[in-house]
Amino acid sequence: MPSLTVKTIGQAEATPAHLARPSIAVIAMLFCGYLAVGLPLPVIPLFVHDKLGFSNLVVGLVIGIQFLATVLTRGYAGHVTDHHGGKRSALQGAAFCALGGLLYLVSATQGLSPVVSLAIVIAGRLVAGLGESQFVTGCVSWSIASVGPQRAGMSMSWTGIAMFAALAIGAPVGMSLYQQLGLQAAMTACIAAPLLAACIALGATSYVSPAGQRLPFYRVISQIWREGLGLMLQGVGLSGLTAFASLYFAMRGWSDAGLVMTAFGVGFILMRLVFGHLPDRIGGYRVALWSLGIEAVGQAVLWAAPYEIVALAGAFVTGLGCALVFPALGVEALKRVLPANRGSAMGAFVAFLDIAYGIAGPTAGLVAGHFGYASVYLFGAVSAIVGAVLVLISRRSAC
Repeated sequence: MPSLTVKTIGQAEATPAHLARPSIAVIAMLFCGYLAVGLPLPVIPLFVHDKLGFSNLVVGLVIGIQFLATVLTRGYAGHVTDHHGGKRSALQGAAFCALGGLLYLVSATQGLSPVVSLAIVIAGRLVAGLGESQFVTGCVSWSIASVGPQRAGMSMSWTGIAMFAALAIGAPVGMSLYQQLGLQAAMTACIAAPLLAACIALGATSYVSPAGQRLPFYRVISQIWREGLGLMLQGVGLSGLTAFASLYFAMRGWSDAGLVMTAFGVGFILMRLVFGHLPDRIGGYRVALWSLGIEAVGQAVLWAAPYEIVALAGAFVTGLGCALVFPALGVEALKRVLPANRGSAMGAFVAFLDIAYGIAGPTAGLVAGHFGYASVYLFGAVSAIVGAVLVLISRRSAC
């Protein structure tokens, strides 16, 4: 059991001593709460298209609007975290996520017109986006605070595994509930998951935000934008896998497209479990540089793959490369800001990844339309190389 010895950190009140590993309670609540993101992913499109009868364009807008709400509220999430701590932000986020699930549930009420149901779903997506923004920013910052900035990379590796696992488990569970028991069952799970996370949070130790000058969000962005762009360029490869792997495999006559994300996930989690400590040990820029290079190799293998097994190997190598970019560049982003602004820095940093996922898919679609599906992965490889060059420039500017 971790020691509850306290030490002064230059503030009027004391905070618990740093842990050797990220708080298990924070990691557990992040997993539970992030299930509310994964559970509705395969369900909402089917409900909007098949049950309500709207077009694919409407489906895309409904799914994408949560991304918009998340990006636009990252600044607020960072503000809450810096002023009131990660626990407060995470609890608020969990409440909004549960409210989003409740709105999804209401949208399936008998007797509502399709337009009214759609409007309620959209409201749910917006509320869930606000909740996700606060919840993730709060949990990531809270986890870092539990171990201190000297272990920030390891902390971000653990939180990333929790989020990835929640997506990997939540999506199939949500689909199974929807198919077997209906939308009400799937959306009830969306309410229960963040409420369970909130219950875990209530009993977890809080860590006080360091005192100091709080900068406006735009000032924080101006300090970490290089690291954010590097993260953004890393996200292109993953976006290409999630959006076009099935079409690419079908075009080549390969049958195991469902294993692409499995191969990626195995590589991703393996790298974080075995080497998640490296950003803290040898420096974030060095790890990010090597990681982006590995991602570029994986994307290039996917682009040139003559056989299905080679393409799956490319997805595995891409997972190895993507795994440590977030914690590596996150460590360096935190070094660029004052301790009192770490919550805002994390909010801004994650927003770059949100933006990457929002624009990389449509951009890769244009590339695929003009040059074929394989070119999506050449685009991903080039993006990773550009990201590596940017990391080199950032490292020199930090010296």
